Amino acid sequence: MNSSRQMLNLTVALDALKGNRMRSLLTALGIIFGVAAVISMLSIGRGAKQEILDQIKLVGVNNIVITSKMLKEEDYREQEEEGAPQGVQESRKASPGLSLDDVRAIRTALPHLEAISPEVVSDVLAIRRDRSMTARLVGVEPGFFGINNFQIVEGGNFAPAHLEGTMSVCIIGHNVRERFFGNQDPIGRSLKAGDEWFTVVGVLAQRSVTEAAITNLGLRDFNNDIYIPLNTMLLRVSDRGRPAVEESGVTVFGGGMMVTVSDVSSGNKNYNQLDKIVVQVKDTRYLEPMAAIIDRMLQRRHQGVPDYEITVPELLLKQQQRTKSIFNIVLGAIAGISLLVGGIGIMNIMLASVLERIKEIGIRMALGARKTDIVAQFIMEAVLISLSGGIIGIVLGVLASWGISIFTDILTIISIPSIFLSFGIAFAIGLVFGIAPARKAAQQDPIESLRHE
Repeated sequence: MNSSRQMLNLTVALDALKGNRMRSLLTALGIIFGVAAVISMLSIGRGAKQEILDQIKLVGVNNIVITSKMLKEEDYREQEEEGAPQGVQESRKASPGLSLDDVRAIRTALPHLEAISPEVVSDVLAIRRDRSMTARLVGVEPGFFGINNFQIVEGGNFAPAHLEGTMSVCIIGHNVRERFFGNQDPIGRSLKAGDEWFTVVGVLAQRSVTEAAITNLGLRDFNNDIYIPLNTMLLRVSDRGRPAVEESGVTVFGGGMMVTVSDVSSGNKNYNQLDKIVVQVKDTRYLEPMAAIIDRMLQRRHQGVPDYEITVPELLLKQQQRTKSIFNIVLGAIAGISLLVGGIGIMNIMLASVLERIKEIGIRMALGARKTDIVAQFIMEAVLISLSGGIIGIVLGVLASWGISIFTDILTIISIPSIFLSFGIAFAIGLVFGIAPARKAAQQDPIESLRHE
C-alpha cells in the first residue's frame, strides 16, 4: 500500500514537471552548470596531480640537483657590490669549478645519502652507416639510471670492466635505437658519437617528457641521449679529465681549473669538470637541510664563487602542486556557489509553484491524500529537477573536460568517483532545498485550498 502511494506521488510529480518543461529546465540551469563545473574542476585537479607525479618520476625521488654555471664578469661585480671585506672579495675570485672532488666530499661528509651521480653532457652528431642525428653524449656512473628511474629494456647496465675508461661502450635512448637500428637487435653493434665509436650494451625504455617539464625542470629529451661511462667521457671524449698541469698561469687539476676574473672576462671557457651532480637522500624530510649543508660546503670549496646552482625538484613540484591545489579549491568554491544558487533557485520556483497549485493540493487532500503524500510529491519534484540537471551537468562536464584536454595543454582525468560525487550532490541539493516548499504545501488547509481561485 505504501509503495503504491509513493508510485502515485512520483507519477503526479512527473506530470507536474512535464506540464512545465521550460520552467523545469530553467530551474535546473544552476544545477547543470554547477555539476559541470565540479566535474571539470575535479578532472583538472586529478590531471594536475598526475602531471606532478609524472614529473617527480622524471627527476627522480628525493633528489637534490647541483648544476654548474658559466659565469660572466658581472657575476663577480654583483658579488663585490654586496659589501664584503676586501680580503674576502679577493678570496672569492677563484674557484675549481664543479668536480669529482666535490662528489667525493659530499659522499664522505654527509649522512642519509642514498646515492650520488655525477654527469657530463656534450652535444654530438651521432652516425651509423648512412644515417645521422643530433644527440647528447652523457657521461654517467651506473647508479645514474636508478636515481633517475630509467628502465633498461634491452641489454644491461655498465659492467665493472666498462668503468675504467678504456672500453668504448654505450647505453642508448629509445629514439637513437629507432633511428639507427629499427628492427635489428642493437646489442653488440656500434655507432659513432662525435669522434669516437661505441658498442651498444643497453637500450632504455621510451620516456615521455612534456614541454612544461623541459622548461620548468631543465630536463632534456632523454630519448635522444647516448650514455657512456663517466671515466670514458672524461678521458677519451672531453678534455676535463687530464692530470694537473700549468697553462698560461692557470692551474689545471683533476679536469677542473682554478678560474679568475680575467679568465671569465676574456672568454667563455668551461672550467667545470662536471655539468651536474644528482644527490639522492633517503627520506624527503632530509631534502631541505641536506640542500642547505651542500650549499655551504660548495661555497667553501668554491671560494664563494657562485658557479653552481642547487635545486630540489621534488620540493619545487610540491610547491607547484600546492599552488594548483589552491587554484582548484578556488574554482571548486565558485562551482559550489553555483550549485548553492541552483538549489536556492529550485526552492524559489517550488515555493512559487505551491502558491500556484493550492487548489490542486486541496483536491488531492479531499480525495484522500495525506500530508506526507503532499510532502513526498513536492520533494520528488525538487529531486527530479535536480537529478535531471545533474545528469545534463555530468554530460556537459565530461565534454568540457575532453575539450579542455584536446584544445589546451592542460591534462584532465575524469574519474568515476567524481561522477558519482556530482550525482550525489545534485540529489542532496534537490532533497534539502525541496523540504521547505514541500512542508509549506502540506500545511495548506484543504477547505481553504478548495475555495482558492
